Amino acid sequence: MKNETRIQEIKKELASVPTLPGVYLWKDKDGQVIYVGKAKQLRARMKQYVMGQDERAKIPLMLEQIDSFEYIVVENEHESLVLEKNLISQYAPFFNADFKDDKSYPFIAITKGDVFPAIKYTREKHVAGTRYFGPYTDSRAARNLVDIARKVVPVCASKCAEWRRLKRRLDAGSLEAFLSEAGSRPCFDAHVGLGPGACCGWITPDEYRQNVARIERFLAGNHREFVEELSDEMAAAAADLDFERAGRIKARIDTINSLTDRQHAVSARNLNADVIGIEREETIAGVHVFMIREGRIVNGNEFVLDRGRDVPDVDLLHNFLLRYYDATTSIPHEVIVDCELEDEAAMEQWLTEKLASPHGAKVRFTVPQRGEKAELLAMARKNAGHTLSRYKVRTNYEDKRINDALMQLESALALDAPPMRIECFDISTIHGSYTVASMVVFTGGRPDKNQYRRFKIKTPLDEANDFLSMREVLGRRYAPERMADERFGKKPDLLIVDGGKPQLTAALAQLEELGITDIPVAGLAKRDEELFVPWQDTGPVVLPSGSSSLYLVKHVRDESHRFAITFHRELRGKGMTKSILDDVVGLGPVRKKALLDAMGGFRRLREASLEDILETKAVPAEVAEEVHRVLKQYNERQSPSEAMR
Repeated sequence: MKNETRIQEIKKELASVPTLPGVYLWKDKDGQVIYVGKAKQLRARMKQYVMGQDERAKIPLMLEQIDSFEYIVVENEHESLVLEKNLISQYAPFFNADFKDDKSYPFIAITKGDVFPAIKYTREKHVAGTRYFGPYTDSRAARNLVDIARKVVPVCASKCAEWRRLKRRLDAGSLEAFLSEAGSRPCFDAHVGLGPGACCGWITPDEYRQNVARIERFLAGNHREFVEELSDEMAAAAADLDFERAGRIKARIDTINSLTDRQHAVSARNLNADVIGIEREETIAGVHVFMIREGRIVNGNEFVLDRGRDVPDVDLLHNFLLRYYDATTSIPHEVIVDCELEDEAAMEQWLTEKLASPHGAKVRFTVPQRGEKAELLAMARKNAGHTLSRYKVRTNYEDKRINDALMQLESALALDAPPMRIECFDISTIHGSYTVASMVVFTGGRPDKNQYRRFKIKTPLDEANDFLSMREVLGRRYAPERMADERFGKKPDLLIVDGGKPQLTAALAQLEELGITDIPVAGLAKRDEELFVPWQDTGPVVLPSGSSSLYLVKHVRDESHRFAITFHRELRGKGMTKSILDDVVGLGPVRKKALLDAMGGFRRLREASLEDILETKAVPAEVAEEVHRVLKQYNERQSPSEAMR
């Protein structure tokens, strides 16, 4: 580690850190905050980083940049959560997960600091005295919701010129002076029923505040209670023979019902929850939030985070929850997630305080394993996957990542050019039986499946010997006649053998025997994705955690492993069926096919009882007994767990 000396000094400095709850900030040599975290016990948590006890993939890269730290002691875990949220918002540290898009998301706002609060669609930062609903990731849906809300409850719009004049007059004078001058010409919105006529004195501030409280309930998703209230008002107006007012109220009820019809009912219960689905890739993640109110999905928001599998699931979720619920005022009674939080109690307390329910309702987290909520979570995850796919198409993410990966590999492995053709080999066997090798090819950073090849190892083996197997397959692939065969494509820019330094040695020996010295070769260690190269004696090449190059190397390795395993299983299945059943007296090809068809394959036949075989009537009873005896002997010889590579 390049920063080892400074890390040793930090270890000593941590001895003075108190064993109290608080928030810690790791800084680089320029004093920039690169990570913010919280802890129940500061000293113990911070020591985990420098003592190698934190196994998260991002930690080694972060330790190379750490030069100093700060900490703030608080009273309890709840206070540390709120402080952590504020500091992350203030510093936007690189190693804390954040939204991938740097755009601001739209909100619907109510300017509650005004005498006559107005509704507006906005992307502004949160302003004191204004209540915000959102964020919404669909700007058109947010604008439409503003229009619908004003049809349901007449309130002024901030874009109305008359409302702006009213606000200026009230800011300059007194409410009493304005009311004494009331009676001016109403605005257009008041004429058509979208505005209550505050500009011309048709409504008092107290009556207007009641409208604002109603529209807040509507935007929070409490539609059923709202409809019941309007229905009572409509009945009262009709009883007073005020049919014009009753008609206006009826139109508002119809507007709400039409909106409800378009919303997807997901629960027979009166479920009030946010369902948060996350789909991860190596370096990014998609998030989809279903807002469910009164058992219906009233909104769906999607986000892309700048961290993926390079951080633990619980860290990714924790950072998203802090960012999302810091921005929104629409707090549910339940948050449905896919993993348990380490600070669940503190998070619940924070959200309960934000909910501020007059009925004393509390927010709780749920990790469902089955049932309706688990199905909702699966649906949210599926939509998060679509969120990720749309983002990748919109931003050409794959092309950029692949280009970065190839350039990073060129630099890290000291290649002459980006490796546009990569070939990777893997061996699969069980104790030397049915040994096979796979060759996968990536062209331009993408799998080129037309170029994939698979090999049966011909060298007689009494036990697994990956070195002999690797030498054989490389000798066959890079033999002069194969190198000249157009079906095998051109010479690779990089050859990767799965297995680390021992396999690298075997590969180099075989290529030297063939007289090939111009193909760069790397051995990939399975455990830590370390790349061993012959031109570096100081140790393996370690690609940065979360980098595009590491993602590409893992993809190549996984694909070669998958291809080898698939071929091995295919050969093994055919071999077992042939060798075992051919030992059965009286079981010829016709009877064997009939028996396998009747049983549904060799695996089921192998697990079947004698009674099961007799019931098929595919073979005579004496042959069925012989089949059962042979299979029983075979099963007893097999190891309880067949280790396969």
